Amino acid sequence: MGCCLCKDTLEELQAYNGQNHAEVENTVLPESSVGTVASDNVTCRGLKFPSSANIDKLVLETLSVVGSLVDNEQEPPPAMLKLHAIADKEDGWIQVVISMVNVIPMHNPLGPSVITLLLDDCPLPSKESVLTLSGMFQLYQKLGKDQTSATQQRNICVVLGCIAEKLAGPSSIAMLSDATLNYLISNLSEDVDPYVVLYSLITLEKFAQTSENKITIKKRLMAEKPNPLLELEKWATETHYVRRQVGFCAQWCLDNLFLMDGRKYSHDTVDMTGINVMLNTKDVSAYLKISPNGLEARCDAYSFESVRCTFQVDSGIWYYETLIITTGVMQIGWATKNSTFLNHEGYGIGDDEFSLSYDGCRRLIWYNAKGEKHHERPCWKAGDILGCLLDLNKLEIVFSLNGIPLRPCVEIFKTVRSGFFAAASFMSFQQCLFNFGNAPFKYPPFDREYKYFNDYAALKPEDKVVLPRHIYLDQLRKLSVREDSCTLCFDQRASVRLLPCNHRGFCQTCSNHLEECPMCRATIEEVALDNT
Repeated sequence: MGCCLCKDTLEELQAYNGQNHAEVENTVLPESSVGTVASDNVTCRGLKFPSSANIDKLVLETLSVVGSLVDNEQEPPPAMLKLHAIADKEDGWIQVVISMVNVIPMHNPLGPSVITLLLDDCPLPSKESVLTLSGMFQLYQKLGKDQTSATQQRNICVVLGCIAEKLAGPSSIAMLSDATLNYLISNLSEDVDPYVVLYSLITLEKFAQTSENKITIKKRLMAEKPNPLLELEKWATETHYVRRQVGFCAQWCLDNLFLMDGRKYSHDTVDMTGINVMLNTKDVSAYLKISPNGLEARCDAYSFESVRCTFQVDSGIWYYETLIITTGVMQIGWATKNSTFLNHEGYGIGDDEFSLSYDGCRRLIWYNAKGEKHHERPCWKAGDILGCLLDLNKLEIVFSLNGIPLRPCVEIFKTVRSGFFAAASFMSFQQCLFNFGNAPFKYPPFDREYKYFNDYAALKPEDKVVLPRHIYLDQLRKLSVREDSCTLCFDQRASVRLLPCNHRGFCQTCSNHLEECPMCRATIEEVALDNT
């Protein structure tokens, strides 16, 4: 995704740690420090760290540099390596977290993602450090609701959510104290800044990954009259785009985590009339959230989640639009079946030779894991419309922002000329809405005739249902597997042989995603029909 932060190597960090001591012999943190500490040299437990002001500077430098990375093979920025070296010690880890809470601004589109990236790559903190930090956060929770404290509280929620996910199990249970739970629940109110509401809700979701926490949170929500999630899910269609995110997440939590007796699942209430193409819930990476109508997607995981749509095009001119709801890193465009999603390695649409995408946050066209700068348009903002045109007559892809086209892209056609799907990848906390022609386009192409998916596709009623994950997994467990089923998907019939190794047991769909035989790791040169 042009963001190498999730692929830092241990060797790089160790090498940096070896040379770091000479650079960072400035100060350390007092054990009780919260917020900004003095820049005088001090020693804590015999360890030396940069002053808070220096750490603040490193955090802001990392935030500014992330938007300029244009190559998946780039090394992590020096500022980030310095922060990793500092956070290698418990007191340093606490100071890095405190600095992020203090200095990451509210409206930087990469802010929350950078917090999660830094914490995800830092050493795992001890339970004692986490509880110390949680106690420090109580000071912030007493602040007023002015803009400054709202920013800090948003950042606190991001930090809490990241730690809750990293420390699933007993440590996560200990961290969800009554004070923390009361704080998060109290934030689920219309009179709280919507950013704080949003990240409080996401943090509750992260805590609920531990089953005991899930039960505790559900009981606490049910004790509220009415359940605040019922009120918040009404925001899901608003044009205030932060509130819309809150509504999306509240609805998802009610469908997937904090179920209520008597409430219908959202997929039972949504009108799917006229929707003939949607995001493919069977062709999506593990942690992407998809709306009940199959047209809106959101990522709150710390991996790079991807999805393709249900309709393939092989010839002609095609167009679809995307409503930008969040302003961070998303790579939206076109992919073929051969395009591979590697969510935990940070590879998505545009990160191989079989897909191409546009990232309007960093203003980059992505192809084959390299970003080409396209500064013809400003950074996208919430409410913008990204147009995606595929012309298989001229062999070009043209992206447009609010009707203003960028330069045509042709690189992908050196590799593939058919079999395209609308597709997208999402960094943490990103969301957008797709229009495949079920509603009028805002900025349709004016220089050529085009087709849109919804007029040419069809879906069976059962294929339009976006099931909550727990129901979907339960149905999979109950399915009887035929003896001739594919050994990878257990859905379609095993019908091909992999050559030259001659191994069997795979369907055509799964074999199209393979480069090596799963059984012997031999390179696949050809796939042949298996008539045995």
